[in-house]
Amino acid sequence: MSKELSIKIGPLKASEAAEADRIMRVAFGTFLGVPEPVEFMGDRQMLIPRMQSAHVKAIAARDNGRLIGTNLATRWGSFAFFGPLTVLPEYWDRGVAQRLLEATVKVFDGWGVRHSGLFTFAQSAKHVGLYQKFEYWPQHLTAILTRTPQPGLRDARLLSGLKKTDREQAIKACASLTNRISKGLDLTGEIRSMLSSKTGDVVLAERRGVLEGFAVCLTGAGSEGGEKVCYVKFGAARGGNGAAERFDRLLDGCEAFAASRGAIVEAGVNLARGEAFCHLRSRGYRVTPQGVAMQRPHLEGFNRHHVWVMDDWR
Repeated sequence: MSKELSIKIGPLKASEAAEADRIMRVAFGTFLGVPEPVEFMGDRQMLIPRMQSAHVKAIAARDNGRLIGTNLATRWGSFAFFGPLTVLPEYWDRGVAQRLLEATVKVFDGWGVRHSGLFTFAQSAKHVGLYQKFEYWPQHLTAILTRTPQPGLRDARLLSGLKKTDREQAIKACASLTNRISKGLDLTGEIRSMLSSKTGDVVLAERRGVLEGFAVCLTGAGSEGGEKVCYVKFGAARGGNGAAERFDRLLDGCEAFAASRGAIVEAGVNLARGEAFCHLRSRGYRVTPQGVAMQRPHLEGFNRHHVWVMDDWR
């Protein structure tokens, strides 16, 4: 390609959702060597549900009006992450990703988040180097783990099954739990978006009426998990004495919910959270891909020991 680019950065339009999804699949599929790049991720919708959410800002790059790349900025209260950041392969190495990142960092700064992060390919010096230009620093690996749930599990307690007033109280309890893990960390936007789009449910782990853990599980047609995967977008159990048992009960619920949908469980865990990772492995979860978490500023955030959290920032 020899013509001069005329790149403009702006909001991603709803009418561009299908093309943005295609670009995402082609970009990742090409990088990973998928035989048919456009089939990357199968029926999973990693982009469209997010760009329709109030807690997500969708950013587009266009060349002379043509959509050539996108990035999504997601806010979880005081924390934010971006991705999937994708650019059409024919525009790689031409500064498009850098322009998208400049706009993304401005969004984060405008939100006033305490810290932000991303998940990228640990083996790619190109990707890691690009993000370092924006003060993101590579830290621990994040593993993506999967397990096929066993039959005969007790039914999970689900947020959708509660009465409206009880549901609102449960959402507030979830925010209180995450705030104890990291000040201001809040999954309320993620939860409300999922309930509105009906792309999953929230598994609740309770004991004597007190919330001990919860997990935002995305599965089904049009979701980030698709029909065959119950994707734990975020899950957390209260720390302190008895945390392992609380985490176990939360995993029991996630696996029961997945089994009820005929899906496998997929969850990400940063290896700085050593106890949570080892616990998943002890239950038979297998590591599939893994990447590296990068954060700005270069602090541990909630990727630290004694934190019982599942997420992966993809």
